[in-house]
Amino acid sequence: MTLPSDYRVHAWRTTWVGFDILLFTALGTTAILGMRRHRAVVIPALAAAVLLVCDAWFDVSLEFGTPDVWVSAALALFVELPMAAFLVQRTHVLLRLQWTPQQTVDTTERDARERSARP
Repeated sequence: MTLPSDYRVHAWRTTWVGFDILLFTALGTTAILGMRRHRAVVIPALAAAVLLVCDAWFDVSLEFGTPDVWVSAALALFVELPMAAFLVQRTHVLLRLQWTPQQTVDTTERDARERSARP
């Protein structure tokens, strides 16, 4: 029912290295799929956004009560959270573009354009 007030963790390095690898993988996949303009970019972009928010939370909360909390808070406020917000906003735009019905073109207008494009 209660958590211990103090707990010694023996695998912090493994935990943080694994988390950072996961975060960099999500960011790298987002960059590659974004450059290719592939619609699957939304999945790693959202995963990267969530991981950035988690990283900001853990960095600040684990440094709370130490002088390093200010560096962690600054990185969270000026790097990690804005980047997460940017990824969520861009993903929202991409999803709206994918699922918004395309405007139908009048068939007579389309036929006229096709005729004028023929040699």
